[in-house]
Amino acid sequence: MSSGDPLERTELTFLLGLGFQLVLGEFNRRVAEVGYSDLRPVHGLAFQALRGSGITSTELADRLGVTKQAAGQIVDDLEKRGYVRRQPHPDGGRRRLVVLTERALDHLAVAGQVLHGLEAELAAQLGDANLAGLRVELARLVRELAGERIPPLRPVW
Repeated sequence: MSSGDPLERTELTFLLGLGFQLVLGEFNRRVAEVGYSDLRPVHGLAFQALRGSGITSTELADRLGVTKQAAGQIVDDLEKRGYVRRQPHPDGGRRRLVVLTERALDHLAVAGQVLHGLEAELAAQLGDANLAGLRVELARLVRELAGERIPPLRPVW
């Protein structure tokens, strides 16, 4: 049942991208307001990849889908800002693990709170059932396109 809104006839990829851009933009604005204006979306993706016991810069490059050089620049930048540190790899050798600092873990906790608050607001605006239905359909779309192995979200935008 169409409301006559021209966006309803817009290409799916455009609508998905626009929705993502708008939600991400609002999320970034709110995270910046609470004290993390120095971070960009790629940093959040790096933090997700680094959770746990850490990974090497090469592994980070693979997970983000960027070059080793780009991953090294991200790590250098985050290290200067106090969000990550390099430490010896448990297997020895020249490899180094990149691990999150308490500052990064604090950011992740704040970002999680912001994200849950934003989702709650969207549920209030769209209706709980509509947002839940959208989530189910998007999950179904992802499963159809990706199968069982869901790829990581990468900064290709």
